[in-house]
Amino acid sequence: MKDKTLEIILSKKNHRERVILATEMITGKQIFIDEKSNDKLVKSILNESIELLKNDKSGLIKINDSSWFINLSLPPLRLVIVGAVHIAQPLAKIAATTGYEVTIIDPRASFATDKRFPNIKIINDWPEEALLNFNIDNRTAIVTLTHDPKLDDAALNAALLSNAFYIGSLGSKKTHNARIQRLKRAKHNKKNIDKIHGPVGLSIGAKSPEEIAISIISEIVKTLRYNKR
Repeated sequence: MKDKTLEIILSKKNHRERVILATEMITGKQIFIDEKSNDKLVKSILNESIELLKNDKSGLIKINDSSWFINLSLPPLRLVIVGAVHIAQPLAKIAATTGYEVTIIDPRASFATDKRFPNIKIINDWPEEALLNFNIDNRTAIVTLTHDPKLDDAALNAALLSNAFYIGSLGSKKTHNARIQRLKRAKHNKKNIDKIHGPVGLSIGAKSPEEIAISIISEIVKTLRYNKR
């Protein structure tokens, strides 16, 4: 790979952009694929790469008599956890093990500490303010866990207007119904409110913080993978 090509890839990754690099196998010719381009060759490459891109995979395609290798580079998946509560500890650990970049947001510095969340990024700001500066994209999942409407609703106000692929909120059905009414009063429409997975997590009868964490990460993975079908 040429130094200039590598430089462009690293720059795009630093800006959390999806990178599609097409390489013609015989000549070694390389093209960065702009998905908004009107170029005839680029459009042909994109058309033949639909299944690869849908499944977040690199692979080989054929255009006429030429073979092209499509190298797909995606920004890392991220999980934002609002509320440094007990469930947040196993959830952060499991998510990090699964490959997610994890961030804890909680203005209560006595809860969100390096001792309780080693090697995890912590932001001790108000959730809405923190999320507005977070550049939430479609590789980001957001989970609120505090049970405190002042914190959870503040996070949801930002999350519901974002491109997050998953939004989940802890609480019973009664708690979630009350949450829905508050969000309606805050002028969020039904389509946005319906993005929330509440109560959060797959229904597996989870009881302990660890089991609840497993149910949450399972639902996040399910949402990520099945939404691509």
